[in-house]
Amino acid sequence: MPTHATGQTWTRSAFFPPIALDRDGAVPIYRQLYDWFQRAIIGGRLRSGQRVPSSRSLAAELNVSRIPILTAYEQLLAEGYLEAIKGAGTIVAASIPQMEFSAASRLRKPSELPARPLRLARRIEKAMAAPVEIVPPPGTAFGACQPALREFPIEIWSSLIARHARAMPAAAMGYGDVMGEPGLREAIAEYLGAARALTCDASQIMIVAGSQHGLQIAARTLLNEGDPVWIENPGYPRARRAFLMAGAKLTPVPIDREGLDVRAGEQRCPHARAAYITPSHQYPMGMTMSATRRMQLLNWAARANTWIIEDDYNSEFRFAGRPVAALHGLDGDDRVIYVGTFSKILFPALRVGYLVIPKALVKAFCVARDSMDIFPAPFLQGVLTDFIRAGHFARHVRRMRILYLARQQTLIAALSSALGSQVEMMGTDAGLHLVALLPDTIDDVEISRRAAASRLAVTPLSSCYLGRRKRKGLILGYGGVDQSTIERAVKQLSRQMHKAAPQA
Repeated sequence: MPTHATGQTWTRSAFFPPIALDRDGAVPIYRQLYDWFQRAIIGGRLRSGQRVPSSRSLAAELNVSRIPILTAYEQLLAEGYLEAIKGAGTIVAASIPQMEFSAASRLRKPSELPARPLRLARRIEKAMAAPVEIVPPPGTAFGACQPALREFPIEIWSSLIARHARAMPAAAMGYGDVMGEPGLREAIAEYLGAARALTCDASQIMIVAGSQHGLQIAARTLLNEGDPVWIENPGYPRARRAFLMAGAKLTPVPIDREGLDVRAGEQRCPHARAAYITPSHQYPMGMTMSATRRMQLLNWAARANTWIIEDDYNSEFRFAGRPVAALHGLDGDDRVIYVGTFSKILFPALRVGYLVIPKALVKAFCVARDSMDIFPAPFLQGVLTDFIRAGHFARHVRRMRILYLARQQTLIAALSSALGSQVEMMGTDAGLHLVALLPDTIDDVEISRRAAASRLAVTPLSSCYLGRRKRKGLILGYGGVDQSTIERAVKQLSRQMHKAAPQA
């Protein structure tokens, strides 16, 4: 940064705030310029040491004579707002005249203004009232939904990126398809057919920026203000927020060891507009929805003329038996919108997910998508297509399934050793986390606060419930940390639980 003889530094700004002039007004141009600079300096839009445009360049930009600009600059220099530096031009002065600060003090600061209620949309207020799911830094023990980032084949991925960057045609820098790149959609359709028993083709697949984005598009397409939506209770907090942002009315439906209780949902709200479920690996409890419940849900959707939004959460990482087929594969009435993501399989920063849309809804989803962000970024879609086609994706999934099983077994053994009968573990068949159920006398929120002080990202199970009746427990992720870290973290957690027990 340049410095002149007095020791003051100045900055060259590539961007300068726009100046608006009233050419037909009664106030002379030089005075308008003087007033604008004075307000910008006092208000902080122009910083001390910032270089201002030369009179010649500013005259050309504003399409006015240099004379009013020179007149305004001379006045600002005389009053100490600007300073001329030899060889550097004109900059904002380091100190502003005290008399002008006194005048500016008559303009009240925001903190001194009378308090007024913020005018927000009701749906935003509802979403803000919902519990916020805090995403811990990578490598933090027990962070739910954190994959093993250090195990990702970054060398292979980097070489694919370099190859695509070198060969990127000009057409790839323009606008893309609202549904996503055809090559990636075809690769996903083939993968879903083989691994998830989905019958679909590329024309039904829309590439989105992760599952949360997909839920927002689905909610915007299917729901009107006030429409009731079934949600699992306990369930995924971010899904609740997506539906609240669409103005939906949430109907919590209890779950048991067979998954969503469809009969209870029909009793509470028989004509819901949609149902959101995680049938292959329920979040957070981890059970798989039984075949009986799946058929009940599909039959209800057909009778009620409603939609099912299936979030296929962590279905790739199943440890017990063969992968469970997706609910979408049983749907003979085109009622299911399928949501998938690569965030947990590969890495969250990729921001690539997908929807499988019934053919009758494709046009409507395209219109909703176009109103939000037009189309997904094409570059990484091409890289991901090659990653899948070359077999790297399948190999990575197989390797991670073995790794996550080992980490889960380490966590289970450590919990059993440290806490014994204090906890009951659920959700051990698949995924990147398990749930340690606690006695109702223990406050899981207090334990999570204490754990956070020890840099442990423990999510209280009670935060996933709507309504008063809440089961207490801890959601413990194991995907993003190695086995030695898991063992140390369980000991820390045990100490925090013992400290919290007397208060509970």
